[in-house]
Amino acid sequence: MTTRSLAALRGAVLSSVLLVSAPVFAADAQSPWVTAWATALQPIPQMSNPPPLYRAPDVAGRTVRQIVYPTLSGEVARIHISNAYGKAPLVIEDLRIARAGSGAGVEGGTAARVTFGGKAGVSVPPGGEIDSDPVRTGISAGASYAVSSYMGREQKLVAWHRVSSQVNYVSTPGNHAEDASADAYRQRFTQFAWVTGLQVEAPSSSTIAAIGDSITDGMRSSLNQNRRWPDALARRASQSGDKSAGVVNLGISGNRLLSDSPCYGDALATRFGRDVLAQPGVKTVILLIGINDINFAAMPPHGGLDCDSPHTQVTADGLIAGYKRVIAAAHTRGLRIFGATLTPAALPPQREAIRAEVNQWIRTSHAFDGVVDFDAALRDPAEPTRLRRNFDSGDQIHPSDAGYAAMADAIPLQAVVGTGKK
Repeated sequence: MTTRSLAALRGAVLSSVLLVSAPVFAADAQSPWVTAWATALQPIPQMSNPPPLYRAPDVAGRTVRQIVYPTLSGEVARIHISNAYGKAPLVIEDLRIARAGSGAGVEGGTAARVTFGGKAGVSVPPGGEIDSDPVRTGISAGASYAVSSYMGREQKLVAWHRVSSQVNYVSTPGNHAEDASADAYRQRFTQFAWVTGLQVEAPSSSTIAAIGDSITDGMRSSLNQNRRWPDALARRASQSGDKSAGVVNLGISGNRLLSDSPCYGDALATRFGRDVLAQPGVKTVILLIGINDINFAAMPPHGGLDCDSPHTQVTADGLIAGYKRVIAAAHTRGLRIFGATLTPAALPPQREAIRAEVNQWIRTSHAFDGVVDFDAALRDPAEPTRLRRNFDSGDQIHPSDAGYAAMADAIPLQAVVGTGKK
């Protein structure tokens, strides 16, 4: 190919890609958009030879197909793209949304092109975020949708949501965004990347944001089954007859309230603005965080990648001060926030004392707009510092599918979905 032909090709590609010049973060309180599905990103440690858990798939010049389950319905939708933690532009050359089929396949004839400023692709600067143009595709709550993005030829995956509990797919090289067949999608991965929100035009609806650590993230729940407690809460709300309340899961496994991590993302007190306050339509927050702050101080440091660093010592007073910061941020934006008690984790006495003191404050301080007593829902009556056996996934920390369902059942639904302060 001649130099002139290469230049023409580059020009054609650039003409079809929207170049974003600045990050977009703030949610518009008057917007008709409501978040129907969302996830939170965390950095991928950049190492020459990372541990297997942190080896990202090759996405350059390939199509990535991610499966999402929105919790609200709407005729018009848009996709939110994030380049959080990026050091270079995030380039998507083609983006489609379709009704998901079996595995990586989609239902034929349902794919819709998603554009940005009228262009087929987008280049999002480091740290930037952008909403797509509206697309009339018809979203049904509880159904599965495939979001397929054909990535730039030099694109690397530097941030993800590591524990998706959902199988997603990477294709062989080339643009397979419009493919209904699963044939090109040879590689599976269980993370989410850059697609961090699906919003619907539903001005009479609102969203409950569940934010926290692995217990909100749904660690050890059944793969591809949507058995996390926020999923169960969304089903419970829908089955009650209320179709106007969506639920989004913004938990990150390993996340802490007060400390950043090279693997588990920014401290929740820091990421709350980006991950919750910027979500359109969020009116209520359920906060469950703190057990990793208590535990990671006791984890032995180790060479190489130490995801638990810094091994910060915490006190109940320190955690309470962090909760108050998050509560103030929520109230400043007019959001109601419910505090969830920390669940049993078979902790040694010193750490258990911190958990008990924090839970006592959550229950009695009235600092939150309401309390969700997950501790009471999950603890073994005979040994209150431990999970009930049938609610334990096997590691004495993370609930089983039955435990996650019990958590959703423990949420005061009328108070959380309603508009009054409870």
